[in-house]
Amino acid sequence: MRTLCYVILLSLLGAAACSAAGVSGPQAISITVYNDNFALVKDSRTVQLEKGVNAIDVEDVSAQIDATSVLFKCLSAPNGVTVLEQNYQYDLIAPDNILRKLVGERVWFDDGKSGILLNPPGSGGLVVKTDDGKLVMNASVRQVDRMPDGLRPKPTLNWMLASDVSGEQKTEISYLTSGVSWKADYVALVNADDSALDLSGWVTLANTSGATYKDAKLTLMAGDVRRVQEQARREMFKNVDMAMPAAAPQFEEKSFFEYHIYTMARPTTIAQNETKQISLLGASNVNVVKRYIYDGRKTWWGYWYRPGRGEDPGRGYDTSDYHKVNLTLEFKNSKENHMGMPLPKGKIRVYKLDSDGSQQFIGEDMIDHTPRNEALKLYIGDAFDVVGDHKRINYTRIADGVYEETFEIKIRNHKESDIQVSVVEHVWGDWSITAKSTEFKKIDASTIEFPVKVAKDGETVITYTLRTKW
Repeated sequence: MRTLCYVILLSLLGAAACSAAGVSGPQAISITVYNDNFALVKDSRTVQLEKGVNAIDVEDVSAQIDATSVLFKCLSAPNGVTVLEQNYQYDLIAPDNILRKLVGERVWFDDGKSGILLNPPGSGGLVVKTDDGKLVMNASVRQVDRMPDGLRPKPTLNWMLASDVSGEQKTEISYLTSGVSWKADYVALVNADDSALDLSGWVTLANTSGATYKDAKLTLMAGDVRRVQEQARREMFKNVDMAMPAAAPQFEEKSFFEYHIYTMARPTTIAQNETKQISLLGASNVNVVKRYIYDGRKTWWGYWYRPGRGEDPGRGYDTSDYHKVNLTLEFKNSKENHMGMPLPKGKIRVYKLDSDGSQQFIGEDMIDHTPRNEALKLYIGDAFDVVGDHKRINYTRIADGVYEETFEIKIRNHKESDIQVSVVEHVWGDWSITAKSTEFKKIDASTIEFPVKVAKDGETVITYTLRTKW
């Protein structure tokens, strides 16, 4: 990469920097950050205007502005100032940008020799023609004579305004920018008998937009806000894999349109290239239920029957190779359960104290946006000492489109205590259970559940016969 002589570059910077005369720095900034890597920035400034046409420049803005979203408002004289033209200028001062604009002009090497630059950077190396007619390949240019026009030290918004008034005016600039995003991270600590947990929520905020938002009023928007052109998402968050102690929540939550917004009670500075964490919520003694769930055909049951291929349903099936018994934690997001705030989507990491009082990580899951008074179900892992077997022990074609199957499910418990296991089965078409060893619950049109008790160091066997009409 070519570099320019620091002395010459600094002198040229001073000559080319755009004047911001007549425009104050940011006086009040508010930023609304959305889930999907974009934010709405509102920036209040005062502008000194004269009657007639005025040109103003505003620096210190995001380098990732959506230029089509920029809005300039004169708050103190809304009917006296008209925007004639607005521009977002982002061709920044950099060695390659300078050289790109100086093709055909004289440039200098370290040894004092010079020549005419024949090509821009990025084309396989610079080529310079010296005064004696020779071509220097892959030239290392160190100095130039001037700063080319049109380059900016910072991304700059520029307006041409027609003003009917003169004097100092209050204005507001707003725009959408990518490069700012947030997510929710939760930490749960389960008690000794798995009957309750403490839950803390944290906002993880990341800023790579190219600007710093100093003392900003921060609002977070939670919900699936549609944008016509999907923005490319960058992974901006550092991994946080530790249980953080609960802190006092700092956000006020309220409904807005079909979404929820969380407004921070105090201003905060969101620096460029910063990942910041802020406490969102804290809840103690939340009632929770631990469940063992065995779904022997969970990985492939949707492909059990494929109409139109001339095949009998379940052809070729005998025994499932899935033996894991899943562990879930379930609780309700309600005021009665010491919660009740709408929860933004995010990851919940679950910890538990061992017999020595040490905190151990036991699993994690993602939750979607969860309204108040809705239940959460966290799948955190699989039981070590509980195993399931699932097989079909009989298959009969009774008539065209009518089939009867008998299944056997075994649950073995190698723990030192009795447990309750929910055995989940999937059914299709017009179905009925013609025989069963254990009572079941109908969860929905295609799901049934057998709740069974399994004694310590014991085994429970479930059999049932399913008749299906297609």
